[in-house]
Amino acid sequence: MKLYEFEAKEILRMYGVETPPSVLVMPGDDVAAKIREAGLEPPLVVKSQVLVAGRGKAGGIKLVESVEDAVRVAGELWRKPIKGILPGALLVEKAVPHDAELYTSIIIDRSERRPVILASRFGGMDIEEIAREKPESIVRHYVDPFLGLRGYEARMVGKAIGLSGRLLNSYASFLQVLYRVFTALEAELVESNPLAIVGDKVVPLDARIIVDDNSLFRHRELVERRRVEQRGEYTEWEVKARQQGLPFVELEGDIGIIGNGAGLTMATMDLVYHFGGRPANFLDIGGGARAELVKKAVSFLLEFPKAEKIFINVFGGITRGDEVARGIVAAVRESGSSKPLVVRLSGTREEEGRRILEEAGIYAYTDPVEAVKKVVSL
Repeated sequence: MKLYEFEAKEILRMYGVETPPSVLVMPGDDVAAKIREAGLEPPLVVKSQVLVAGRGKAGGIKLVESVEDAVRVAGELWRKPIKGILPGALLVEKAVPHDAELYTSIIIDRSERRPVILASRFGGMDIEEIAREKPESIVRHYVDPFLGLRGYEARMVGKAIGLSGRLLNSYASFLQVLYRVFTALEAELVESNPLAIVGDKVVPLDARIIVDDNSLFRHRELVERRRVEQRGEYTEWEVKARQQGLPFVELEGDIGIIGNGAGLTMATMDLVYHFGGRPANFLDIGGGARAELVKKAVSFLLEFPKAEKIFINVFGGITRGDEVARGIVAAVRESGSSKPLVVRLSGTREEEGRRILEEAGIYAYTDPVEAVKKVVSL
């Protein structure tokens, strides 16, 4: 479960962390009145509350110099999707002058089966580029899950990113709180980027928390107190897919992907990336899919505007090739769409499935690499 920025900061405040003064604005609220009631004075930062990263680069965070500008910008942000998602709320926050920005996160390293702290002296919107171009600037520190994060370890991380004196003390205290939040919520990720240096202390200007879905039965309060509309969590097409019972995730590319089984679908996406393509989505029809479900999935991608071409990769175990083929043919005939479509089909009743497809003018590949190269080249 991903938490909104304002939810993550509420939790940090519960643990004694200082965050910038702010007010949450919901749809229909009087923005100016909310700002004045909260006693916020410009300059201010207006932030879209969406459950995706990269809001700054996508134009979802704006610095304003007056309440009037905040009202105008808020009107713009309500209508501005961030990676296809409209905000469910806006956070108006006091702008905090600061000297520098750090990056700090705690995640689970599944290969090591323990938490790892990632920290850098360089934070902000370009952290991904920094990680690629200056990987040595990212400090990694593994935490023993039985002993927890001890004070001297937190100070070691701070020193490794160049901090000293009172600033080091502030950072070490913050990092220990971050770890307590991480363990208390059974999180997969807690992160602050940017974590601002303000004089001799650190202040989280942003916060992200992702809680393990498998632990939510122990954290019902997170679900029960959520008060933001669903539109802040799913794109328009993800909502449509959920209504049809399709496990669909929207991505940034142009190649629509359908696979049978999550593992095969993920591997298909990796192959597409490897050969220079960019998937537009993840869509898993699962094992044993019958023709009607295949038809529904293919029809959905034929309508999905980001998918300029479609790749269907099916390896039939309990999934029958003839059922898959009937579903594909029915969807194409009913839609009348001219989108390019590439099929890789092998496994159970493969020969019958290939015959059905070929009668409809659709060639079915057996080699997934050959098929991926084809769809990328179209």
